[in-house]
Amino acid sequence: MRKGSNLQTEADLASTLQVSATPFSGCGVGIIAVNLIYPKVPGNVANATTFDFPVLYEVVDFEIEELFEGSEQIKEQIVQAAKKLEKQGVRAIVGACGYFGHFQEAVAEAVDIPVFLSSIVQVPIINIGLKKKQKILTLVASGKDINADFFRSSGADLSDCIICEIGSLESFAPIRWGKTTLDNPTLEADLVATVKKELEKAPEIGAILLECSDLPPYSYAIQQAAGLPVFDFITLIRWVHSSVVQNRYYGHF
Repeated sequence: MRKGSNLQTEADLASTLQVSATPFSGCGVGIIAVNLIYPKVPGNVANATTFDFPVLYEVVDFEIEELFEGSEQIKEQIVQAAKKLEKQGVRAIVGACGYFGHFQEAVAEAVDIPVFLSSIVQVPIINIGLKKKQKILTLVASGKDINADFFRSSGADLSDCIICEIGSLESFAPIRWGKTTLDNPTLEADLVATVKKELEKAPEIGAILLECSDLPPYSYAIQQAAGLPVFDFITLIRWVHSSVVQNRYYGHF
């Protein structure tokens, strides 16, 4: 059996296996995460219990504002993190912040496995499912760093979206500024209230995208309030994982 095959049956396990040159295996998706200290509840990309499959993290160390801005000073560190994940045997790489999208092209060119660094890469496929006049409400952590070039780096068009910054919410401050106490119910309520206000202002909204990797824990509550499709980093990572780790189907007909 060739290296990297999926072992789905007893016969697969009983066959001749070729080992990868790594100290461990089985992580289909590698995640580049910034070294930030704050409560990461289930649903957060940086909480491994979010996933029902193993993931492998590689930590990069710089100020989050540098990532928001897409500073050239941190590009090489991100590229090297991706290369390390590739050497450790992952089959695809994602980021744990939407603003990793600044470096999508650089990282994709540096490795030989698929790269999807930002949740923003979902915009084109979301948009194709909507009416021409509909828009995607996109919740972002840093509104000042959102522009057309940033969207283009992830293969997306800013004009398809209505941008709503949530980084200035007081309840989001522990995440934004690295505090160790998070009022989770209040943050959820504030996000729901924010989305409701945006829907009242813009009835053309047909779907919601959460840019920030800290927001998926609140996707359920947002959807319950909005009644719309909600896309986030977890919808992206599950999609990526399902493509690089295919499983057999069992049932009856």
